[in-house]
Parts: sequence; structure tokens; C-alpha cells
Amino acid sequence: MDTAVFNPATFAALGVGAGIGAAVALLVAAIRGFPAKPEQTEAARSAADVIKFLSTRAAVAIVVGTLVLAATRWPTAAIASGILVFFWNQLFGGLAAERAALARVEALASWTESLRDTIAGAVGLEQAIPATARAASPAIRENLHTLVDRLRARMPLPQALEYFADDMDDASADLVIAALILNSRLRGPGLREVLGALAQSSREEVDMRQRVMAQRSSTRRSVQIVVGVSVAVVLALAVFNKTFVQPYDSVTGQMVLLLVIGLFAAGFFWLRKLSSIQTPARFLQRARGSGVPPVRDGDPR
Repeated sequence: MDTAVFNPATFAALGVGAGIGAAVALLVAAIRGFPAKPEQTEAARSAADVIKFLSTRAAVAIVVGTLVLAATRWPTAAIASGILVFFWNQLFGGLAAERAALARVEALASWTESLRDTIAGAVGLEQAIPATARAASPAIRENLHTLVDRLRARMPLPQALEYFADDMDDASADLVIAALILNSRLRGPGLREVLGALAQSSREEVDMRQRVMAQRSSTRRSVQIVVGVSVAVVLALAVFNKTFVQPYDSVTGQMVLLLVIGLFAAGFFWLRKLSSIQTPARFLQRARGSGVPPVRDGDPR
């Protein structure tokens, strides 16, 4: 037997069996889940959801890697395929996160306009915020309800607004909340004009992000097509024209294939980095670590 060439009959059979078994176990565990304890906290529930999501993705990645191993008999290609499936959203996704960020900025602009119009009727911030929270967009409604809960719990308005800024975790929201904090402390005039200008700025940011998303959508589709075609061609050659790709059966061939996969991965990560939006850093972060407990779900609203 040539030691420089893989003889994968036994290896592939063991790998396929172990991979399918592990994938089925992970998939069953992800679908059925585990019974939650009655005293499970919100953080524990969030951790359980993350574990369930990762388990489902890991099961799919193992199945794909096992199928690639059975079709090509290349351990390098099988591992790379599994990693590609597991990190697919990090490499080629991001559209959902961009849309969520866009919806949050748009909701912030609408709420700022609503707050401005409510204040115009000689209503204070303590009354205007709960009045506008009920009609706010779902993208920020939960955070606004938490802010209202803190105000009803007799938390000072400036401190409640600082926690609201941490809940929003957005640089655009910091501008609006900073204006509200200053007005709640100084009680000076001109808040309506400031909120109008900030709402207009948020609208302009929404328009800019929409144009950027439209331009990046074609690039994202092109990258996905390149990846799909490349993987399909390699798999087709490995299955239907084994003579052409026979050099990759050797140890040296696997090392060359690993180098090629590494170059593709570096290009994908580079494209992903270029497509990310660089947002300004936040400047309202004083509420974190101050020792004041946040309002929990289930408190009366």
C-alpha cells in the first residue's frame, strides 16, 4: 500500500457513521430541548437559546462535512465544508443585522418626532415619555417600556435615561438621550427645536444606510454565487472525474488544498470586513456598573 496516498475505505466508513450519529443526536437535542427549571433566570434562558441555536447549526455542519467526506474522501474538504456551514452567517450574512439597525434608527426618528410634538403641548418629559411609548415602533418599544417602568419605580429621570441609553446601545440614540438628560437637569427652553433637528438627522442617516444596503446587496449575492459555484465544481470533479483530482488524494495534495481553502477564507473574511458599517462610538455609558438593578420582566407597567 502506498503510504503517500489515503486508503479511506475504513476511515470514511467510521467518519460517516460517527458524523451522522453525532449530527442526529445534536439535531434531536436541539429540536426537543431540555425542560427549563421554574427558577430559570432571563440570562439562563438566553444562554439556553444560544446553545440550542449553536447545536442546530453544529448538527447541520457535521452532516454536510460527513457528506463531503463520503463523496470526496478528503478530510480537509470535509472539515472546511463544516466550518463554512457553521460560520455562514458571519461570512456571508449580516443583512438581518443591518435591517434591524436600520429599523432601530428609523424607529428612533419617529419616536423623537412624536416626543417633540407631545412636548409642544406644554407637557413635561415625565408625562411625554409614557404617552409616546405606547405608540412607538416595535424596534424600540420594549426599551421604552423598560424606561417607563423605571420612572414609575421613582427612579430619577436623568438616571433612567442613562439606563435607557445603555439599553438602546446606539450612537444615534445617545444624541437624543443626551439632549433629554440635559433638559431634565436644566429645564431650559429649546428642547422642541433640538429634538426636531435630531429627528431630521436620524432620517438622513436612514436614507444613507438604505443606499448603502442597496449597493452592498449585489456584492453580497455575487460573493455567494462565487462560493456556491466553486464548491459545486470541486464536488462535481471529486465525484464524477476522480482521475482529474487524484493528486489531491496524497498528503501533499491535501496540504495544497488546505492552502487554497485558506486563501479563499482570507478573501471571504476580507470582503466581510469591507461590508461592515463603521458606526461612531457611544459616549453615554455611565449607567453600566453603577450598582442600580435594572427593572425585570414581569414588573407592572
